[in-house]
Amino acid sequence: MSGDIRELYQQMIMDHNKNPRNFHALKESNRNAEGYNPLCGDHFKVFLQMDGDVIKDIAFEGAGCAISKASASMMTTALKGKTRQEARALFEEVHKMLSRRIGEVFDASKVGKLATLAGVCEFPARVKCASLAWHTMCEALEPTGKQVTTE
Repeated sequence: MSGDIRELYQQMIMDHNKNPRNFHALKESNRNAEGYNPLCGDHFKVFLQMDGDVIKDIAFEGAGCAISKASASMMTTALKGKTRQEARALFEEVHKMLSRRIGEVFDASKVGKLATLAGVCEFPARVKCASLAWHTMCEALEPTGKQVTTE
């Protein structure tokens, strides 16, 4: 990763960690799920307010490392107003981006500002941190009744 991109990555992660967007319980939620990463202790609850097939509002609360909190914050800003299908498609693209091999190319236009999380793939142990909120959102969106965990 080039120096400029690494710096942007670090700034974005720190900003979303210190000032997380949509970081609160959502009283009007009609869907929610809880996710936990037992290895590092990241623990989040994701709240969705669905209006038919559209995510009218989304929020999260909990605690975790800077990467997991920033990823959750960025996820909520990216998904508000999206349809269920758009949210699933974005999850798939983000998951591919995070879990790709170093040097493997991905289409940044498919993830927008979330591309600043692309550097996580250089730290394999942190992929689970960055993806926890996303997996939790998927469970809230389409409940299976399974415990959300990155293990």
